[in-house]
Amino acid sequence: LIVLAGHEGFVCSVAFSPDGNRVVSGSADRSVRVWDAKTGAQILPAIKGNQSIVCAVAFSPDGIHIACGLGDGIIRIWDARSGDEVRLALRGHEKEVWAVAFSSDGTRIVSSSGDKTIRVWDATSGTEVLPALRGHENSVGSVVFFPDGTRVVSGSDDHTIRVWDTSTGLQILAPLRGHDGVVRSVAISADGTCIVSGSHDKTVRIWDAISGTEILPALRGHGDAIRSVTFSPDGSRVASGSSDNTIRIWNISSGTKAPLILRRHSASVESISFSLDGSSIASGSIDKTIRIWHTGTESTILPTATGTGHKGAVQAIAFSPNGTRVVSGSIDKTIRVWDAKSGAEAIPSINCPEGTIHSVAFSPDGSQIVSILKDTTVRFWDASSGDEVIPPLRGHNYLVRSTAFSPDGEEVVSGSQDMTIPAWSVDSDVEAIPPVPDYVVRSIASSSDGTRILSGS
Repeated sequence: LIVLAGHEGFVCSVAFSPDGNRVVSGSADRSVRVWDAKTGAQILPAIKGNQSIVCAVAFSPDGIHIACGLGDGIIRIWDARSGDEVRLALRGHEKEVWAVAFSSDGTRIVSSSGDKTIRVWDATSGTEVLPALRGHENSVGSVVFFPDGTRVVSGSDDHTIRVWDTSTGLQILAPLRGHDGVVRSVAISADGTCIVSGSHDKTVRIWDAISGTEILPALRGHGDAIRSVTFSPDGSRVASGSSDNTIRIWNISSGTKAPLILRRHSASVESISFSLDGSSIASGSIDKTIRIWHTGTESTILPTATGTGHKGAVQAIAFSPNGTRVVSGSIDKTIRVWDAKSGAEAIPSINCPEGTIHSVAFSPDGSQIVSILKDTTVRFWDASSGDEVIPPLRGHNYLVRSTAFSPDGEEVVSGSQDMTIPAWSVDSDVEAIPPVPDYVVRSIASSSDGTRILSGS
């Protein structure tokens, strides 16, 4: 489980890039953020050119562009590599844009809104391809293209799901009825044969995309409204996110088999997305975090603060370079190293009576762990034994917020609220370069060639 934290408001929407290497998120803080799906690091500075809440985000099929739907009815397109706006905003909706999606060939964008309409846009020119699709009697919260681009499916607050022809704008089927509440999310299987819908009536329903009939009995188990649904890439599973703070993964071949339940969010799960290979799920929540889950088994979830692990809030977490271990630091004054597959502790806990652990990281070869403690020291530990490798690094006069190894593992840079950024030699425990003055430093990183340091303050 990887937690991506940085938004200052609840997360409304998340999506994987087509290659699965990045995650985009949109938030009530009006920003769009792009993250590395493996490390959890932010790839770009937050995109903050929006004047309203970001309700929906989507990558283009080539991963180059990001579309976002805003609370002011506008759609904006951004370059996913630079964060620059690539064309004029798409205007036409009169209320919030709740959903946006690209066609599989990337030439069109479909959007749905609180104004009860669905609109189809030319992704290059930004012009509308069709007159607005009208028929829903209430806000349209979700819309997505079929894989072949010839149809779109929409879900609405009027409790119905509708299928539309994208060449004529006409409804192909009679409205799909069965839900007793708002239909908040719809998705299409990769082969275009099935539709999944999630509703505030707490059920997930699977529909035949040709006939409009239900394939399975309604999937029940969530304790509150369902906010997001999606198919796995192979179509064998459906994931649902709910206001009950959980994600459930359903095996639709069995239908009635008990789902896998993922529990870690502390508030409603508003958006979920499978990675391209189906091995991971990204989720966004009102708790202001994005989490990345490995979907094979629940054993990838580490023991909780009330179990055999940490006895207090976990302040920091990081994967080893080969992905087999996870290190965590807590306000319980311990550092723990875990097997990433089984969730078992790999070594005895490392006790740090000097105070809360604010940051942890593995060295590039995975042999050492660097940690930041509340007492302003930077400490190094043997990742196999838990023994302290060198004496604590001292020099900061105030809380140290972030640390990072150089790519060769020979130096560590640290950033502090004392407004300095020194670099330390790991072997000699002395400063390799003098402290760099700055404002309060909250985050730092080293470039891949080790020649530059990036700081955030």
